[in-house]
This record gives sequence, structure tokens and C-alpha cells, in this order.
Amino acid sequence: MSDLKNKQCKPCEGGVCPLDGNLAQKQLDEVAGWELSPDGKSIVRILKFRDFSATMLFVNAMAFMAEQQGHHPDFVTGYDYCEIRYTTHAIGGLSENDFICAAKINELLEP
Repeated sequence: MSDLKNKQCKPCEGGVCPLDGNLAQKQLDEVAGWELSPDGKSIVRILKFRDFSATMLFVNAMAFMAEQQGHHPDFVTGYDYCEIRYTTHAIGGLSENDFICAAKINELLEP
């Protein structure tokens, strides 16, 4: 295992290929709760929370982490849920950065 949660994202301005399906699946195995999108270009996780306050506490923590990493998710949130999608827009698919951030989000959820 590569211990993704301890890695830092590297700037990606394009010019590299997205991860292929086999490598994406290998990385996905390291981030419990995340799923590969049907087109293989993003990873997704849907979280449920007890109420609005818990949801917003999580969203703020996620935003802080994303700013620190310089790699931001697309997300939809409501009263008691947050759907998070990571992709590397600059390359039109997945990079290691997406899995690093997924691992860091999983760490935010640990008790």
C-alpha cells in the first residue's frame, strides 16, 4: 500500500495521461467507500450525516483540506448528505491526486 493519506498532491497542468483502468482500480482499492464512475473518469462517494450542522462541519473541513492540497472536488450537499466527486479536470480523468484527496477525506471521517 502506498499510504495515500500521507502523500501531498502535485500540481497538474495537463500534459500527462489519466490513470488507466487497472491502475485506477488498484488505487481505488486503497480508499474504502469510493466508487469509480461508469466512464472511469472520476471517483465518487456519498456521505450521510445526522443533520445540517454535521454536514456543514464536514464540508468546511473538506474545503480546508482541498485548499491545502490545491486539488478541489466537485460536490453537492444538502441537509444531511454530501456527494463528492474527484477528477483531474486538466487531464480529463483520474490522477493520483484524486486518490490522495479521497484518502484524506476518509481520514476526516475517522472517529
